[in-house]
Amino acid sequence: MSAYEEAEDRPDKPDNRTWKQTAPIMVATMLWGAAGGWVFSLAGIPLAWMIGAMMFTASLAVFGVRLKGPGKSRAVMITVLGVMLGSAFTPDIVGQAGSWIVSIVVLLIFVVVVTAILTWGFQKFAKMPKREALLAATPGGFGEMILIAESYGIDVRSISLIHATRVMFTVMLIPFYFRIFEGYTPPAVSPMGSINDMGVTDALVLVACAASGYFGAKKLGIPAAALMGPMFISAIVHFMGWTQAKPPGELVNLAQIVIGTNVGCRFVGVERRQLINPVGIGIIGAGITLGLAMGAASILHQLTQLDYHALWISFAPGGLAEMTLISLAMHIDTAFVSTHHIVRILFIVMSISVVTRVLFGKPDHDSN
Repeated sequence: MSAYEEAEDRPDKPDNRTWKQTAPIMVATMLWGAAGGWVFSLAGIPLAWMIGAMMFTASLAVFGVRLKGPGKSRAVMITVLGVMLGSAFTPDIVGQAGSWIVSIVVLLIFVVVVTAILTWGFQKFAKMPKREALLAATPGGFGEMILIAESYGIDVRSISLIHATRVMFTVMLIPFYFRIFEGYTPPAVSPMGSINDMGVTDALVLVACAASGYFGAKKLGIPAAALMGPMFISAIVHFMGWTQAKPPGELVNLAQIVIGTNVGCRFVGVERRQLINPVGIGIIGAGITLGLAMGAASILHQLTQLDYHALWISFAPGGLAEMTLISLAMHIDTAFVSTHHIVRILFIVMSISVVTRVLFGKPDHDSN
């Protein structure tokens, strides 16, 4: 298991409860998430199943309700997204990939600039130590930041809350922006189709993409294996024309519930008084990054004529799975968006360990 995946499911305190003890709590948590998604879908909110699940479970967690995150089922649901994203890599889309080079290079520069600005701001105004400020400011690599924080003896809870808030705020704000300012309304019928319309052969092909992609990427130690492995295999299968099927809307909605519930459960065990500083820092950091992303997208759009909305979502500081779900829900070029976020995550994961060692020296102890 890679460091990225390991940290995704690793709590701050060990959970020594048995499966029989945790299973009922996990089921109840998922039902709360589903209830939140259903309420938000009735309200016509974009990305309702993920945002509703996230808001319901986060609120319950803060008020002390016993919750348990989706655990390994999260990886299963993310493989569904990986297959879905891979299905977008048609020959026509791949032919456009050469025009993405400029925006990808600008994205990498953007990550470095944003990290430097936020690190400076967190040190100056939030009075955070330099190491903690850097790990809190980096726009991505949630799991990697936690592992590095542990290795340097930094307050893991504070870092995790700041990043959880960053993801939550970003995921909430973008769909509401589209609803209020762009007039977006969710379609009455899912563009992904229904599970009832899928043939057995197509279903087996998609399952094979998910399983082979996940286990292959996991064995190779690729970050976010559950998303990137299935996406890679699915992209090959769809590019070669072996199937045109996509995961059905019911599964994608279930994936939204699981992912939203996972984000909400990051607030489990946090007292309300402990939320003020990390949540405030997370919101301010995400707001600044989103604003800078909007500016960068506007400039790039003028220079390259690439779609402004796709650029903005590609530069936004949300989670890899969450932002690709947004692109699916908004009917924005998923291949473009997912490629940019994968590059962002890989760049951060590969560079942050080197940067921290150069700036702060060898870690105090091994985080594994």
